Amino acid sequence: MNKLELSCMLPEEITNALSLKQNFRGMQIFKWLSSNVQSFDEMTNLPLDLRNILKKKALIRTSTIAETLVDPDGTIKLQIELQDGNKIETVLLIDAENRKTACVSCQAGCAMGCKFCKTGTLGLSRNLTAGEIVEEFRYLEEKAGKLDNIVFMGMGEPLMNLDAIRKSLKILSHSEGRNLSMRRVTISTCGIVKGIYDLADNGPAVRLAVSLTTADSELRSTLMPVNKKNPLPELKKAIYYFTKKTGKRCTLEAALLGDVNTDTKSIDRMIDFTKNLPIHVNLIPWNPVPELPYHEPTRKECTNFILALESAGINVTQRAKRGRKIGGSCGQLGKTITE
Repeated sequence: MNKLELSCMLPEEITNALSLKQNFRGMQIFKWLSSNVQSFDEMTNLPLDLRNILKKKALIRTSTIAETLVDPDGTIKLQIELQDGNKIETVLLIDAENRKTACVSCQAGCAMGCKFCKTGTLGLSRNLTAGEIVEEFRYLEEKAGKLDNIVFMGMGEPLMNLDAIRKSLKILSHSEGRNLSMRRVTISTCGIVKGIYDLADNGPAVRLAVSLTTADSELRSTLMPVNKKNPLPELKKAIYYFTKKTGKRCTLEAALLGDVNTDTKSIDRMIDFTKNLPIHVNLIPWNPVPELPYHEPTRKECTNFILALESAGINVTQRAKRGRKIGGSCGQLGKTITE
């Protein structure tokens, strides 16, 4: 008998799946799950016969931690093995203000094929379920305590698995559970135009980040195949629509590749793309992946890019380097060997 996967269920779904006569029992189980219990025996306000039924019919979690890596800067990366043998990675990031952010995956692998990203070399195995996404978050909270933010910037393209993300956020934001604020959630996309409109029209009301990397259309098509079916003019329209519809500013992320997208032409194209958009630009110096044919930008390349954008009146920051020793930085997931 296939056991019930409780991590993907809301209180009423637990009640219905177990045919519970008392609705409040489903809520009690949900609350226990949200508090990261390890066993049904810990659910001490449930009758013993119900706990025994749960042991026979249900699973608290479907995944297991296969490996834990800790960077000297405090970053934690978990390799999680799914029920079918697929493995994904999720990362805990801690910033200078000691804020803790869960960087979660939404797919096992990725089909987008961005040339500078380790995950892009893996191909796509499958979408994650809502429960598997919830389990990532819960594992990280077990390791680090209460988290401040969650970003869908791990393995996979979030807007290609939006239904599961929506369900996972319903579970994590439930007022009787973890009660995570939607203001603490960011969804990142490589530029799926249809998905951006869907997110704007149908929610959830989260922040949006777009991995732009370059606003040179020819170069972007080379580095990010998604650009061929989601060209820059259409992407800009979608970003503009999202910001107007939701009232939320969008972040444009740019992975800076040394001698590839840091020249004057690239800077000018980026400035032109941002015109009339209420955006913030986040520059990400490329994080090394040995088997990929790129190198980090120099400090001068980064500085020149920042100064040019600031001179154009664009709000810009440079992302701090964190988790690189354990393959936990942007673009490195799937790189599990420590250096």
